[in-house]
Amino acid sequence: MKAKVQVFLKPGVLDVQGKAVEAALHGLGWAGVSGVRMGRTIEFDLAETEPAKAETEVKAMCDKLLANAVIESYTVSLG
Repeated sequence: MKAKVQVFLKPGVLDVQGKAVEAALHGLGWAGVSGVRMGRTIEFDLAETEPAKAETEVKAMCDKLLANAVIESYTVSLG
């Protein structure tokens, strides 16, 4: 089963990389861009085939390694 995890900084956490991208976009002429937030996507294959068990397993991975629960949130999609 394919798993995709999207990790983003929680609202209110300063996103320095997002601010840098926003400034660069403004410098390239896209002044109407605002609120840029950067994140990351992690995709992998999972041996588990039962969706409920797979989701539980991937969430455990996120909580233990893939996301910093203090400053990040994540979404999981399976396919």
